[in-house]
Amino acid sequence: MSITEAIAVERPPPPAHGWPRTRIVGYALVGLWILFGLGIVAYLFYSWNGEFFARYAPAYLQGLGTTLALVSISMVVGAILSLPVTYGRMSKNRILSGIAYCYVYFFRGTPLLVQVYLVYYGVGSFRVQLESVGLWWFFRDAFNCGVFAFALNTAAYQAEILRGAIESVPRGQWEGAASLGLHKLQTLRKVILPQAFIVALRPYGNELVLMIKASAIVAIITVYDLMGNAKLAYAKSFDFQAYVWVAIVYLVMVEILRHGVEWIERRITIHLHR
Repeated sequence: MSITEAIAVERPPPPAHGWPRTRIVGYALVGLWILFGLGIVAYLFYSWNGEFFARYAPAYLQGLGTTLALVSISMVVGAILSLPVTYGRMSKNRILSGIAYCYVYFFRGTPLLVQVYLVYYGVGSFRVQLESVGLWWFFRDAFNCGVFAFALNTAAYQAEILRGAIESVPRGQWEGAASLGLHKLQTLRKVILPQAFIVALRPYGNELVLMIKASAIVAIITVYDLMGNAKLAYAKSFDFQAYVWVAIVYLVMVEILRHGVEWIERRITIHLHR
């Protein structure tokens, strides 16, 4: 075989003309979403009911406040609970590690709906015991039960996010800080956590978005959040707009959070792009 023939054989085939299949599918999906959005806008325009909006808008705003309170409290309490869980997951003590693993395994392996049912309906079986220790006032309220279940659930996810972010920092960072005479807590606070936060920011944002969308679950335990008020509005009016508006509100909240996380990420990683 001559050199010319060898080069011709090894030369890669020329790129195919036209768009690749993945780009065509991507544009088709975007087009479908645009058509869907236009359809929703057209539906709201032609079936606009000013009386419905004026009557139920205050209830929607009240439900939105309940949703934001539920998610905010759950995320903060879950973040606090995730710290000892993360410590247990990273501990070399088998007992602590085993307990933390079982906690994470249960709350990540079972549906959030089941966990809410277990708290709301299951805790009622221990009313006498809870009254004896003065805790029944907390668990008799459906909103508190929702916060309790959501906090336990998100603590398991946040613990795994934090553990993964800390373990992503190279071991040499610990050794370098130790050579400078820093204690482990100082190393964790000043060296490890600032780097781990960059890694964990996106997963934390995703967890917050998932919590907002999952908050609609509490409507089934008589908490009148955003979804609960939408169900009530539909039950009274039988107008499909009740669910269209609530979907739009959830979409707006998610988009605000998504852009907020992206803005924070750009701010804390600006030194990496110079």
